[in-house]
Amino acid sequence: MLLGAVLMIGLTACSTTPPRKPDNLCSIFREKNHWYDAAVASNEKWGAPIHVMMAMMYQESSFRHDAEPPMQYFFGFIPIGRASSAYGYAQAKTLTWKDYIKETGHSGADRDDFDDAIDFMGWFIYKTQRLNHVSKWNAYDQYLSYHEGWGGYRRGHYRSKKWLIRVANKVKDRSLRYASQYKSCKKELESSGFWSGLF
Repeated sequence: MLLGAVLMIGLTACSTTPPRKPDNLCSIFREKNHWYDAAVASNEKWGAPIHVMMAMMYQESSFRHDAEPPMQYFFGFIPIGRASSAYGYAQAKTLTWKDYIKETGHSGADRDDFDDAIDFMGWFIYKTQRLNHVSKWNAYDQYLSYHEGWGGYRRGHYRSKKWLIRVANKVKDRSLRYASQYKSCKKELESSGFWSGLF
């Protein structure tokens, strides 16, 4: 009984701890093989490339399940709240998350659950293609639309934000690295699918 409780606590901690080597997609999925299953499921459901979803998620949260914007302070010491309601792996804002739940019927979804967050990411990329005609493989513009929102992207708000352009280029570069890495280990990950389902 005690051993089972300890194992459950250990597995829970492992599932929420960021991967040790976030710069290598193969290493991420070897360490977190259930993440791979969830990423594949999102890819098959929404058609969003795994390397694009993972590059965007890294930029948003560094794969931290409880990531959120820093607290803002009045006069430097009086807390007045956070810059936005973004939370979790995908840094999904509360209203957008509610739209996702309403459209998908996934009422039990949680922003700090990787499976739900990667499904949300796939849904958003799918909607960006439909609403803004941005290819699902275009990590640069997909990220700009993700950050600015569908309407903000269409209005071109990002063009005056040089810092955001730099960040979008970082996401694009990471997605290309992830794509190359994934190509080298995809067969290995697919063949280990049986074992990942056990943990």
